[in-house]
Amino acid sequence: MKTIADVYSSSPAPAEFARAYFTHLADTLARVDSKAIGALIEEFMRTRSEGRTVFVAGNGGSAATSSHMVNDIAADVARKANTDDPFRVISLTDNVPLMTAIGNDSGFDLLFVNQLRSVFSRGDRLLLISASGNSPNLLRAAEWVKEHSGRVLSLVGFDGGQLKRVSDLTVHVQTAAGEYGPVEDAHLIINHIISNWLIQFLRTSANR
Repeated sequence: MKTIADVYSSSPAPAEFARAYFTHLADTLARVDSKAIGALIEEFMRTRSEGRTVFVAGNGGSAATSSHMVNDIAADVARKANTDDPFRVISLTDNVPLMTAIGNDSGFDLLFVNQLRSVFSRGDRLLLISASGNSPNLLRAAEWVKEHSGRVLSLVGFDGGQLKRVSDLTVHVQTAAGEYGPVEDAHLIINHIISNWLIQFLRTSANR
C-alpha cells in the first residue's frame, strides 16, 4: 500500500507532489465501501425518525472533524433543506472548560464517558472518529454506550484498530499505519457525502 513518503519520493517538486497527493487520495477513497457509507446515512435517518441523538467524538484532527460534522448535519442540512425537523447531532469535543475539568479531575480516558453520563439516552448513537481506532477514551466511550443500550458507529483508518471490532457499523478508510492526512481527508469527505445527500433527499421529499 502506497504511503505519503512514496508519493513524495516519486514526485518531490511541490506542484508534482500536489498532483500526486490528489491521485493518492483518490486511490484511498476508491477502497472505501460505499455501502457502509449508505448504511451510516440510514443510521442518521433512523435516529432522526426515532427522535434520538447522534453524539460525535474524536481526538486531534478527528475532534475538528467531529465539530465540522455537527455544523454540517445539525445546522447546514436544516437550513438548506428548509426543514423544521432537524437532525439532533452533538459534538463531545466542543466544550473546552468541561473537557479540561474531566481531564484534570478524572483522567483523559474518561473525557467522553463522563460527558455521556449526563446527556445520553437509551437508543442514542455514538459516532467515533479515529485514524488508528485505538484511542483509549474512544474505546471507553464505545464500551459505555453499548452497556447503556446505544449503538456505536465509527469512521476509522489504518487497519481499523480495536474500534472497528467493537462498532456496530464502521466506515473504514484503509491506509498504511500513520497515514493521518489521507484518512482525515477522507473522513471529512464522507461527512460531506452524508450532509449533501441529506440535503438533496429532504429537498426532494418536500417537493413530492
